[in-house]
Amino acid sequence: MLTGIEDQEAILKQMVKIGRNTEYGKEHGLANVNTYLEFRDAMPIRDYEQMRPYIDKIKAGKHNVLWKGRPIYFAKTSGTTSGVKYIPITKDSIPNHINTARNALLCYMTETGNTRFSDGKMIFLSGSPELERVGDIPTGRLSGIVNHHVPSYLRKNQLPSYTTNCIEDWETKLDNIVEETATKDMTLISGIPPWVQMYFDRLMEKTGKKIKEIFPNFSVLVYGGVNFEPYKAKLFDSIGQKIDSIETFPASEGFFAFQDSQQEEGLLLNTNSGIFFEFVPAGEIFNDNPTRLQLKDVKVGENYVLVISNNAGLWGYNVGDTVKFVSTQPYRVVVTGRIKHFISAFGEHVIGEEVEQALMKTADEEHVHITEFTVAPRVEDIDGKSYHEWFIEFENKPSNMTAFIEKLDAQMRAKNIYYDDLVSGNILQPLKITPVRKHGFIDYMKSIGKLGGQNKVPRLSNDRQIANELMKWVEN
Repeated sequence: MLTGIEDQEAILKQMVKIGRNTEYGKEHGLANVNTYLEFRDAMPIRDYEQMRPYIDKIKAGKHNVLWKGRPIYFAKTSGTTSGVKYIPITKDSIPNHINTARNALLCYMTETGNTRFSDGKMIFLSGSPELERVGDIPTGRLSGIVNHHVPSYLRKNQLPSYTTNCIEDWETKLDNIVEETATKDMTLISGIPPWVQMYFDRLMEKTGKKIKEIFPNFSVLVYGGVNFEPYKAKLFDSIGQKIDSIETFPASEGFFAFQDSQQEEGLLLNTNSGIFFEFVPAGEIFNDNPTRLQLKDVKVGENYVLVISNNAGLWGYNVGDTVKFVSTQPYRVVVTGRIKHFISAFGEHVIGEEVEQALMKTADEEHVHITEFTVAPRVEDIDGKSYHEWFIEFENKPSNMTAFIEKLDAQMRAKNIYYDDLVSGNILQPLKITPVRKHGFIDYMKSIGKLGGQNKVPRLSNDRQIANELMKWVEN
């Protein structure tokens, strides 16, 4: 059995061997690459915009552009900076997406002994499995593509029906899902936490019961896409008790990690599944020549930007996610945020992990449940008036909002020394909270056409674009 480091060395060697014969590989001299250091020097870090010309060649029908042959799918994803992205999935890379989900469930079953859920009904709240063709390549949301590869032994227990899954309008689809599942023996439910919560809300409205009363054998919640902590209290309250949960870290570019233990912190990095990982210290990602580390060089507790090369033809690709290692034996990570999602309007560089931890700790101490939130800078021309504005939809409001704000601000100051300096220096005012009315975030997501599926609300913005839109749904 190979170690994670040996897995990574073998994957890089195999990928370079295949990549030498591609257009991209020839342009970047992969024929002369035999070591990681040579690979690092030959292969620049690229984002989607820099890869787009090669994707366009694939769309136009060219072969052997980024990987041998042509992709078998494009995963269509809407980026906040690049518009619609078309991420290649190849015959070589599709097992990464399918087998990792299976491995997460198998690890859970092995550790807990809970295999009963596999006999009941399972729901995967996902995008439509209907695919269009782009450059004659089947194209759709990743969750819809994966839906075509659900193993036959799970297919018989899978809900919702194909017809319901193909409904594009999320609220119509959700109503149909509720109708199809409310009387079934649901044992496993999977999806992005805010949309799982919306499903639970509709079920409870229909039946007047908690989820565990409706589905007494429901025992496993599988989730990914966002940090679970802000949604955890409300989800378990809706269920009526705490149940086992499995966190996953999938993306169109690859299934990077999954929770392999109910006892240990973090997600097991997928070191032997066609992906070669590099890690850039988060503070350096915008430098011209940032430090690039391979797996054997990472340290616990450091915040890294994830850079991947994979057997779908992405080379030195900046995924945009940041991770932190909590263990190197084995290699386990926690997802800490997105490099695009930060606030540094005044040099404070506040990141997603900090705002989530600060809010969850404050909410826990004050016995408050949070439905959803986002943070934006409020920049005023008058000195001393600028501040961070937190838009929060409360499930139950703090009994003393002033005390809640003071405690939250103290948490933020403890977590970010730059923010603390700015507040103590009277450059920033302490944060302010703007309460969002019930279902305000859902209405906002609906208004921009991003309700349901794989979409989620950014935790942080460095501008007021989201904040200004949300003003339509704040409490009066």
